[in-house]
Amino acid sequence: MECEVLSDPRNAALVVRLHFHDCFVQGCDGSVLLDDTITLKGEKKASPNVNSLRGFGIIDKIKNKVESECPGIVSCADILTIAARDAVILVGGPYWDVPVGRKDSKTASYELATSNIPTANEGLLSIISKFLYQGLSVKDMVALSGAHTIGMARCESFRARIYGDFERTSDAGPTSETYLKSLRSMCPAAGGQDNNVSAMDYVTPNQFDNSYFQILLKGEGLLNSDQELYSSILGVQTKNLVLKYAHDPVGFFQQFSDSMVKLGNITNPDSFVNGEVRRNCRFVNT
Repeated sequence: MECEVLSDPRNAALVVRLHFHDCFVQGCDGSVLLDDTITLKGEKKASPNVNSLRGFGIIDKIKNKVESECPGIVSCADILTIAARDAVILVGGPYWDVPVGRKDSKTASYELATSNIPTANEGLLSIISKFLYQGLSVKDMVALSGAHTIGMARCESFRARIYGDFERTSDAGPTSETYLKSLRSMCPAAGGQDNNVSAMDYVTPNQFDNSYFQILLKGEGLLNSDQELYSSILGVQTKNLVLKYAHDPVGFFQQFSDSMVKLGNITNPDSFVNGEVRRNCRFVNT
């Protein structure tokens, strides 16, 4: 992970996102890493994943090194969870102990990947319900959203926000005309530039810190789902948490660490019984 983040700091965000998308479908079982086969429909082509997830090659490299040292011992699910923690540390974020012992699932769920993962244009209540379904609290949701202090989003994910066409419970569009103009110049309303990207934290895009929350106070969250945390009329609790983390970086780091442990402990009961340690993270063992 150190080599990957040194070569491109964006790799940190890619691995954290992979881990999140894995855990929200069947628990943290490495199911997101499975490629499609004749007999298995994976999660990679589900709508929240197909243009969003990268970094699979990073996990492959780590797996190959681990397998060469101790074959058949360390699951892809554990590798992904540990790599996400290390990615955060390498860009200035907090450390936390990662409980291990996960097994890799022999199945994946395209359907759950489509329905369980929060999307950029969702309203606040819908996002809260998806976190609660995973056993994660509103406090966990706000803290984990702070991972958007690193990483980029595609034009397709924020076009609706900058042109005012989204599911929302507030009137908060980006408040700075300068910021809005720059976003619209790279993401035209007519489409065609879907793959252009912008940093979700334009202040310190490669540094894990609390500036993401400070941006929300200014109404300049890139994604509608982010800005809703502060601006939604339904989000009294979330607004207070955004305020807290914007002014208390130590408190944010502590809660983020605790919430990442909770996220990483979401389990797939079936993989405990029927799971395995994959030799190749992309395919079930034969």
